[in-house]
Amino acid sequence: MARILAIDFGTKRTGIASTDALQIIASPLTTVSGSELIPFLKKHLSAESIEIIVIGEPRHKDGELSGPVEALNNFVSYLRKTYPHIAIERADERFTSKLANLAIGEAGLSRKKRTDKSLTDAIAATIILQGYLEQRAFQSERQNREGSN
Repeated sequence: MARILAIDFGTKRTGIASTDALQIIASPLTTVSGSELIPFLKKHLSAESIEIIVIGEPRHKDGELSGPVEALNNFVSYLRKTYPHIAIERADERFTSKLANLAIGEAGLSRKKRTDKSLTDAIAATIILQGYLEQRAFQSERQNREGSN
């Protein structure tokens, strides 16, 4: 089975997470700089079988898009054009960085590690991916219940 990749997109740094081959567990993969993102993806997507790429959409509390919207849209367009065989899905990423910082704080890491923004981005991507997996499982369960009635 192909993996699912999640991207916490940023113009400075981008966190990337991936599932296991069975699409059950989300794990942080890496964080790359903005200039390394496309080369990293080209190499990774040629080496790994990826079924879906989930891209976090930064939003304000009211639901409006925030952050580098144009850059994000251009990136999504590039992925759809370059990798038409891979489904591209967007996911609300509100509060993922805050949740990542909380997780890092609770992990008992050193102060230096707790302030490492690249770690935060990779964990934020993992949170985006885990949320996607949970939502997909919930929808599948709901469809199964409705289909059995």
